[in-house]
Amino acid sequence: MMRLNRRAFVRLAATMGAAVAWGGTARASTTGWGERRDLYPEGVASGDPDASSVILWTRRPFEAGGRRVLTVEVAEDEAFQRVVAKAPAPVSAEADWTTRVLVGHLKPARVYWYRFTDGEGNGSRVGRTITAPLTSDPRPVNFAFVSCQDVNEGKLNGYRRMIFEDERAAPPDQLGFVLHLGDFIYEVVEYPEEQPKRYDRTIYEVCRIPDGGQTGKFHYPLTVEGYRAVYKGYLADPDLQDARARWPFVAIWDNHEFSWQGRQSIVQAGGAPRPGQTVKVAANQAWFEYIPARVKPPSGSLDTFGALALQNVPIEKWDESGLGLEPNNLKAIHSLIAYRSFRYGRHLDLILTDQHSFCGEDPTDAEGVGKIYDPAFNGMFSEPAMIALDAGRACNGGKPPAELSFGDRSIPNPRKDSAPRTLLGLRQKQWFLDQLRRSAATWKIWGNSLGTLDLRADPENLPEGLTKQKWPAGTVAQIGSGDYGSAYHERGEIYDLIRDRKIAGFAIVSGDRHSFWAGYAASRLPPGEFEPVGLSFVGASLASPGAMESFEHRLAKDYPLRPLFLADRPSGPPDWTYNMLLKHGVRSCLEYAKTFDLKRAHAVSNPKLSPHLAFVDMGGHGYATVRLTGDEMRTEFVCIPRPITRSDRPDGGPLRYRVVHTASLWKPGERPVLRQQVVEGDPGLSI
Repeated sequence: MMRLNRRAFVRLAATMGAAVAWGGTARASTTGWGERRDLYPEGVASGDPDASSVILWTRRPFEAGGRRVLTVEVAEDEAFQRVVAKAPAPVSAEADWTTRVLVGHLKPARVYWYRFTDGEGNGSRVGRTITAPLTSDPRPVNFAFVSCQDVNEGKLNGYRRMIFEDERAAPPDQLGFVLHLGDFIYEVVEYPEEQPKRYDRTIYEVCRIPDGGQTGKFHYPLTVEGYRAVYKGYLADPDLQDARARWPFVAIWDNHEFSWQGRQSIVQAGGAPRPGQTVKVAANQAWFEYIPARVKPPSGSLDTFGALALQNVPIEKWDESGLGLEPNNLKAIHSLIAYRSFRYGRHLDLILTDQHSFCGEDPTDAEGVGKIYDPAFNGMFSEPAMIALDAGRACNGGKPPAELSFGDRSIPNPRKDSAPRTLLGLRQKQWFLDQLRRSAATWKIWGNSLGTLDLRADPENLPEGLTKQKWPAGTVAQIGSGDYGSAYHERGEIYDLIRDRKIAGFAIVSGDRHSFWAGYAASRLPPGEFEPVGLSFVGASLASPGAMESFEHRLAKDYPLRPLFLADRPSGPPDWTYNMLLKHGVRSCLEYAKTFDLKRAHAVSNPKLSPHLAFVDMGGHGYATVRLTGDEMRTEFVCIPRPITRSDRPDGGPLRYRVVHTASLWKPGERPVLRQQVVEGDPGLSI
């Protein structure tokens, strides 16, 4: 972009349908701007920066009229005495009064200030944005990654802490952007009068969804007006507004931007799946309108999303990867392509993927699978059975087992003739692998809304009598089937490419799990050969409840396996032994629950269970920061107390802990090595 002259830039912007502002000579502002935040109720934002351009956003609603024009200004100073770009910014009822402006011919790695003004001089708040460094720039890259900000059930104190610390950091240590890994909104909304509390949390008002659906006490949108209402409710949060005004965001969606349990254009929210092609397009339109991103809508213009003629009809034909071939489905899921990549200086290629729009069916939904699941083990499932279900006919080098079993129960393998599961879909996966092959940056970071680290347990080590049926000897358990922790085959394709091409500096940052994780990217775990090819991190939720909160409220005190998840002290809250189960195994949990002696518990750790894990906190909240240099990746977990109420402190409230994970850049073909340091607080049973 830096090499483009104005004419070429305008032509390029035209292909995106973008309103354009072109940087030039600095001059003092002449707009007569007067701040009226009440007229810009969702604040301002910027997104997807490169070395010479960035997208700016605001929403200025008007009572009537189809189209109005604001003025956007971009300045080198907060006082707007050195304005370098000024341009019209159209808003319209068709786009819910939102605007997106592509500002070009900016300087690389530079802080800029921006604001919008209407025809009467009523101005937005002032926003701050930052361009990316040039690809040749060796300076360190700093960014934060976040996810899962359910303001219906919590507050965003993590953003307040992030802002507080960044404002006080030296300029070279300040964040360049925030990577949002999904669940920016939760489309399932609770109404306070119907459910005032969940767990110990207050249910806060978000919005009222017009023409929506309902499952239990959750309401969800089915039209673009419904999704717009949710976004406006979320963007009323002052801490989210302040974060978007301070940094450019780079965002990818997860499930809740469309449908809780849905995939492709199938809507599912606690009940049966149903066709939702118009719903998927409505969700995409609202995301486009409220998240500034370098994406191309059906209209071909960043001005408005455009219209698509669609019907909600059942999907009856599928290709081998599980892609629904029904024309309305294909049109809906391709109405907005969000997967994309960014180069940020010499050291970062950020590759973002979409795990839901092209996703195949969950293999545990196959016929008969429930017969080899024993609910007495609280979510644990046979890992060999899951590997076979996931790989389908590719299992065991093309020799899948004819039957799957658990103890004395067996079923015919329902997926022995099926293609392996894919979360990415075939086209996106090829694109992703090509990005990895071509990357010339020091660090290749996969921004993935779903965690990739295995959730394993060893219930074969349970004492006799705790469960009616004993777990089969020599068999590890896995927990959950909804993310890359059990998508063994596709994950293996990616990791094997990294290994075979000897790609160094590969790392993954993820969200969705509502918990902090740090460890290694590896295709196989014991009893297979453990060969890590990269690093993998999961950031905790900003606000959304996690597994430990659920167990505290729902796991019966007399449940025989409770010590594997919670260790009850004579007084005070229970300790989270679930962390220990995943990292150290059953024996460590039982020893700790009996003695509360961490040294004795670690002494009976199972070394073959989770060599891929360095850290896991299933009850964490907060955010993570990453610092990349030519020879090191530093990932810091900033964990806050459960964010049930908004902190009244400028720093967002106290910290639970701060833990740093550091890895030196390894040579091609070598294994990465993580080093860990507890900088502040107590991570409990997470290590």
